Amino acid sequence: MAGRFAPRTARAALPHQAAAGRAAGPGAAASRRQSAAATPEGPPRTREWTPPAPLDLRLVLGPLRRGPADPTFRMAGDGTFWRATRTPVGPGTLRIARQGDRVAATAWGPGADWLLEGLPALLGAEDDPEAFVPHHRLLALTRHRRPGLRLLRTGLVLESLIPSVLEQKVTTDEAYRSWRHLVRRFGTPAPGPTADLGLHVMPDPRGWAMIPSWEWHRANVDGKRSSTILRAVRVAHRLEEAATMPLPEARTRLQLIPGIGPWTAAETLQRSNGAADAVTIGDLHLPGIVGHALADNRDADDEEMLRLLMPYEGQRHRATRLILLSGRTPARRAPRMQPGNIVNL
Repeated sequence: MAGRFAPRTARAALPHQAAAGRAAGPGAAASRRQSAAATPEGPPRTREWTPPAPLDLRLVLGPLRRGPADPTFRMAGDGTFWRATRTPVGPGTLRIARQGDRVAATAWGPGADWLLEGLPALLGAEDDPEAFVPHHRLLALTRHRRPGLRLLRTGLVLESLIPSVLEQKVTTDEAYRSWRHLVRRFGTPAPGPTADLGLHVMPDPRGWAMIPSWEWHRANVDGKRSSTILRAVRVAHRLEEAATMPLPEARTRLQLIPGIGPWTAAETLQRSNGAADAVTIGDLHLPGIVGHALADNRDADDEEMLRLLMPYEGQRHRATRLILLSGRTPARRAPRMQPGNIVNL
């Protein structure tokens, strides 16, 4: 469920990374600094942008974060946001910070110019929150309390599709661990001054395709999910075209790949396209949350959820974001599902 939680403030380095650095000694740190300095990334690029309306960076960028230790996303202790990604022109790192009423961005790597050009879209400049008309008091109050909510648009499909596939039919913690393991092991260190943050750029399509079967197993990814990812990366270029398509056509394009259904397509297009109507169908918890918030029915199914969201046609994803941000969620009735583990099988 995209954007259910805002990103937590993160330390400059994760505990296991700091411990590894101490164990390696000062020589290893010097080696890392020399390696970073020798990387032919060129000078950093900068841009400032003034949002036309209130903007909450935590709410806008939160859906990009895949767990508190996501190697591609970090919120630093000074309130800045770091994003490492693979653009159509190569890897890039983007640093975003507020400076009064402006947003200041710095980018490194071959994809720096591409990232800065897309900064307004990433921060919701193409979103139209005024198109949302609340029909429930809860949503009206939540929108009033969260004026800085905008729906981001990355323009990148694969970077959201792959972690969404990893989240199929498993707990979010399992999926986060799998994503973290695969990106750190097969991705590349992010351009720029990111060594202390531990940022990595995910593999390119060929890199994903070359991951051996036993490494998928070691990452606790079953054959069904790994096969879906391998099918997707073989046609990565065609899937990336969906980022510029209207929602129905984009959804159809993604769902041509066996293993990608309505849930995965919606979770992807919410991020890549900023799709305000990409409601997540097939989620284990969302129908009950929507039903509880709008009709005091925590046992609602997908059909009931869609019926309750009918007044928000065209804005159903935004409606569910507001519901999740309202805090009106049903109390847990059963223990959390125990994570599975295929690593030792």
